[in-house]
Amino acid sequence: MRRSYAILLSAALLAATPAIVVAQAAKPSPDAVEAGTYKVETHHTLAEFTVNHFGFSNFFGVIPGAAGTMTLNPKALASTKIDISLPVAQISTTNAVLDGELKSAEWFDAAQFPEIRFISTKVVRTGTDTARISGNVTIHGVTRPLVLDARFHGAGVNPMDKAYTVGFDATGVLKRSEFGVSKYVPAVSDDVQLKISAAFEKTN
Repeated sequence: MRRSYAILLSAALLAATPAIVVAQAAKPSPDAVEAGTYKVETHHTLAEFTVNHFGFSNFFGVIPGAAGTMTLNPKALASTKIDISLPVAQISTTNAVLDGELKSAEWFDAAQFPEIRFISTKVVRTGTDTARISGNVTIHGVTRPLVLDARFHGAGVNPMDKAYTVGFDATGVLKRSEFGVSKYVPAVSDDVQLKISAAFEKTN
């Protein structure tokens, strides 16, 4: 009986696999992306930050819950506009004590400055599937320029929610002391490495 059930289950999975694989294959060509207005797909967008911790290790955390918009036309990439916000209260390092410290007034002060916001000012294509995104980021109430290097992953209809989706990664570096977040500098590095994995769904 158990063997028969296992055989039936395996057959069902094998039968479904080709359709799933085909449905998940986003088109890898940036030039094929549909022009339009997009919103952040919050559940699959994540910002990661990394600092060197007293010279012993590179320690990282994440900020989920992103929100924002993007206007995009692959034929006029320079006109791209990105406005994305991250909720400081959702900072997570998997250590509850440290999370509380980072949200406190000694660090990011989530109560007074509840969001980190990036607004692009310029987008320049740097390769077949890469671009440099210049803009201004506001952290801890301070706004300074930030440059992100982006790499396009793919675009197409998400097989789960049927929304047309565009995805890319972006990396950059900022100095936290320039935003008034300077506790333990330089023992805990001033330079913060950023990595953003972003998904945007088309709205029109």
